[in-house]
Amino acid sequence: MGVPSLLPSACMAHKPGILGWLDRLQQSHKRHKKRHRPTGFGYALTDDISMVRPDHWDAVVAHGSVCLGRPYLETMARHGPPKVTYRQALIYRGRRPVAAVSTQLIEIAAGQVIDGAAFDAEDTFADTTAKISKAALERIRPRVMICGDLLTWGPCGVALVPDEEPGLLWSAVAEALYRIRRADRLHGQVDYILVKDFPAGERDSEALRTYSYRPLATEPDMVLELPAQWQSYDDYLKHLKTKYRKAARRLARQVDKAGCVVAALSDLEPHADRLYQLYQQVEQRASVRLASMTPTFLPALSRALGPEQFRCSVIRRGQEILGFATTLRDRRRAVGYYLGLDYATNAEIPLYLRLLQAVVADAIALGGEVLSLGRTALEPKARLGAKPVPQQIWVRHRMPVINVVVRELLQVVPHDEAPERSPFKAG
Repeated sequence: MGVPSLLPSACMAHKPGILGWLDRLQQSHKRHKKRHRPTGFGYALTDDISMVRPDHWDAVVAHGSVCLGRPYLETMARHGPPKVTYRQALIYRGRRPVAAVSTQLIEIAAGQVIDGAAFDAEDTFADTTAKISKAALERIRPRVMICGDLLTWGPCGVALVPDEEPGLLWSAVAEALYRIRRADRLHGQVDYILVKDFPAGERDSEALRTYSYRPLATEPDMVLELPAQWQSYDDYLKHLKTKYRKAARRLARQVDKAGCVVAALSDLEPHADRLYQLYQQVEQRASVRLASMTPTFLPALSRALGPEQFRCSVIRRGQEILGFATTLRDRRRAVGYYLGLDYATNAEIPLYLRLLQAVVADAIALGGEVLSLGRTALEPKARLGAKPVPQQIWVRHRMPVINVVVRELLQVVPHDEAPERSPFKAG
């Protein structure tokens, strides 16, 4: 029972500040005790997804993202970004698996996340911190454990069975992350843990707060609802207001008149080098680059997931591929995954906008209920009908006292505001 309940109401009225401080102190002590005792669950930690018990892993991740499936994780381990280490954990209640955790460990230069140019002469950092140059940021190279996936977004680091209390399972997830971090010390100290990504205000993961994790807002995910009556891209067009529908068809005609065609690409292997070249043109323009794909990744992922979960559309002119876009089916949602394009040609022909249309068509063909388009190019995605869904991640430093500084530092990363558009007919 808290201290305030032991004091008369009159005293409470005279000393709310002291009582509030005492209550916070007591709650902090309780959280400290909880953080430093086992949750009572069992844990199986692995250095490679091939080492997990397949039936146990599959039974749990059937309730989670396709990015937690063994085909995806095996592709990441064999063809994913270089210098990334992968660790997984299965969590058990007794002998029953109840949660699965997938992590990626990477060393990240602070300059990859925070552009020194973002600090101008008028800025202060917590009113006391000196200016941080780009060169200084590059020398800050923390080792980060990401519970999730570097190459995509969404809640793809944790899967929970549906018939257990989520708060208890998230406490077990926090212990699993602690165990992975401690077990991995021979490879280097892990400085930060990031658990990504969640809709802002999502409640189940709040249990992480007890373990010194704090939520951090990120850019919104642009999400397009795909009603069940949309069976084709033409159905999508029919539901657009006249001016948006005319603009979409005019854009498609512009690409057609340039001698280009949009087509499905089922076998990516023969075109791996070209797709990678086009991807690099987009990747090199990104303001934040934590990890890069390899030339073999997309062909391998296409083989691993198959046409029911992976689509690739390309824009060709003759035999030359000028752009491509990939789409994943992730349970009820489709994900506009990676794309690439020739920017010189894009200056003359609207390749990028036409590729976004192809992603909508592929998402409908895959049977997604929503299409997640990610956090970049907010304006053209809004014109498609996508709406911003606020997102957050959970962040923790291994030294809790530094968490306050971490939160302040990450707040300088610029977030664009998503525009509001209403391209669909009423009803």
